[in-house]
Amino acid sequence: MKTSRYIFIIPLLLIRLVAVAQSLKPTDEVRDKIQQVEKNLVGRVQIEGEGPWTIQERMALYKVPGLSIAVIHNYKIEWTKSYGWADVDQKIPVTDNTLFQAASLSKSLNAVGVLKLAQEHRLDLDKDINDYLVSWKFPYDSVSKGKKITAKNLLSHTAGLNVHGFKGYTNGTAIPTVVQVLNGSKPANSEAIHSMTEPGLRSEYSGGGTTISQLVVVDITHEPYDQFMKREVLKPLGMIASTFSQPPAEIKPTLLATGYRVDGKEVPGKYNVYPEEAAAGLWTNPTDLSKYIIETQLAYEGRSSKVLDQATTQLRLTPYLNKVAALGVFINDFNGLKYFGHSGSNEGFVCQYNGSLEGGNGLVIMVNSDNGAIIAEISNSIAKVYQLKGLYRSKVFKPIAVDAAVLQSYIGKYELKQDLMMTIVLEGNQLYSLVNDEHKRAITPETQSKFFFKEDGSEIEFIKNDKMEVEKIAFFQGSILEAKKIK
Repeated sequence: MKTSRYIFIIPLLLIRLVAVAQSLKPTDEVRDKIQQVEKNLVGRVQIEGEGPWTIQERMALYKVPGLSIAVIHNYKIEWTKSYGWADVDQKIPVTDNTLFQAASLSKSLNAVGVLKLAQEHRLDLDKDINDYLVSWKFPYDSVSKGKKITAKNLLSHTAGLNVHGFKGYTNGTAIPTVVQVLNGSKPANSEAIHSMTEPGLRSEYSGGGTTISQLVVVDITHEPYDQFMKREVLKPLGMIASTFSQPPAEIKPTLLATGYRVDGKEVPGKYNVYPEEAAAGLWTNPTDLSKYIIETQLAYEGRSSKVLDQATTQLRLTPYLNKVAALGVFINDFNGLKYFGHSGSNEGFVCQYNGSLEGGNGLVIMVNSDNGAIIAEISNSIAKVYQLKGLYRSKVFKPIAVDAAVLQSYIGKYELKQDLMMTIVLEGNQLYSLVNDEHKRAITPETQSKFFFKEDGSEIEFIKNDKMEVEKIAFFQGSILEAKKIK
């Protein structure tokens, strides 16, 4: 009887495997779109007459060893494709199964886990976090002005807390506990988490706050964070290749991408370890992240509820204090067309995802390099090929010549705000901008008085007084910031 049973089972398994393989095989139309995406890369700024470029050309320019892409169309993964090396020295290629560090994309999945507890009435999102913290308590002081921090504050970066991000720890060295991280005690390499402003005042990005939410989950569930997230979030979403474990000891080393610096050198130990799992600890790939995006889109419309129901999903995707920061995600509104998304950057890894709130479209891009410039270029290419309105963000500039005497008149120091100074220097015929004497960047003239940054399209305009003397600059980057010339 056993033999005959397996005779029936094996053909059924083979049929299913063949069906899956056929469903993943791209059609001629999709293959054509892939080829278009691969050869139409442009950045946030296009210099007239330059580009577009191919993925291979930009990988070589930016010294990006490997990358992986997923494109979502009509609530389905339309295609995935990987390029380059997961490990250069060992000649391990990136495949669709290769896992990258998701860095701050982890915060999006963390929010799903926290809201799952709220959905089950094990956590009140509007109550003081100290009502749930057991192994550590937040040290309120006079800065918080008597206001209590809630889980909504932590997830929306409105808790008024410090520590933007984390450096991680070299693989194989001493790793602090979460409590040591929160206290800033050795071997932690970040400062203690404390109030910078009262909660609910404004949105101020804080990986420190997200790490507190990690401990909230642990103290409520009485189990390791990575195990809770695997069982309650990753597995139900179908993200079976992903893990929050730090380090990911259960994953084959050949499946883990090695991180690389901007100059192409390998991160010591191949990758850093992040005990701040909720803020930066997820290992995943574009395929698994696409499953999370699609489920979010379907749950938002009330068509699925693998982890969160419609009401909880809509709450998660609703900006909390401003128009952008929601719970674990950021919402971008492009003339009524909204996307939820997040970017991430760990040592040796950069990534980005976006999902539309309507129509079931999206993209995921992950690279094993500190240089993330290629991500914006690939995103633009995908947006152009798939006509994803709002996600295509590129502006064409035509540089002009400016007389040396005019350039000379722009040299000086400009005060953007207290303790934030922009310095303009001239080297040969090229103007450069430095902020607090760091981050030297070239600025290119588009008019006699207006210049732009090639990296992101932000602009600087030099403004003169009645005596035709430069008295201030206007810095354009989403909003306008004026800075008076002080030297």
